[in-house]
Amino acid sequence: MKRRLLFALFAGISAGTALLAGCAPVLVAGAVGGTALVATDRRSAGAQLDDESIELKIANNIGAGFGDQVHVNVTSYNGIVLLTGEVPAQETLNSIVDIARKTPKVRTVHNELLVGPVSSLGSRSNDSYITAKVKSRFVEANKFAATRVKVVTERQVVYLMGLVTHAEGDAAGEIASGTSGVTRVVKVFEYID
Repeated sequence: MKRRLLFALFAGISAGTALLAGCAPVLVAGAVGGTALVATDRRSAGAQLDDESIELKIANNIGAGFGDQVHVNVTSYNGIVLLTGEVPAQETLNSIVDIARKTPKVRTVHNELLVGPVSSLGSRSNDSYITAKVKSRFVEANKFAATRVKVVTERQVVYLMGLVTHAEGDAAGEIASGTSGVTRVVKVFEYID
């Protein structure tokens, strides 16, 4: 029962996040018990606000420049930016990476964009479902504080971000790779030990 309840919670959060992707990451974070998440996050409150600002600035600049011709997810964790999604051409990809790199407070950019057609809503929904399953398994395994690892899924590839110890990162990678539907796990961690 507990497992199903946790899974339903994460599935609802992930689905809501997918629908609001470019619109309001700050609202989603606030609606999901922002105070509890701030308290368990290893980033300072200022770094968390910077990450939200980075995501919004990059997403807004991409939207203004490329509109619906691209599907780009921007995730920032402690100034490390992960770009996932699809773009129509290499020059578009290069421009988007350049936008991210020139954004204030960005320390580094991990480019995981694919040149190709924009993914379908069904594919994105499946990715949200995979993210929810991975997060649920983190909670169930109880090997580390699940809120310390950010999970992003694109085309069934799971990206893991966070400020973690090597042991936490290894456990997260193992749990994520053993989750059904996951084709590959990419660690974009910043290690603290």
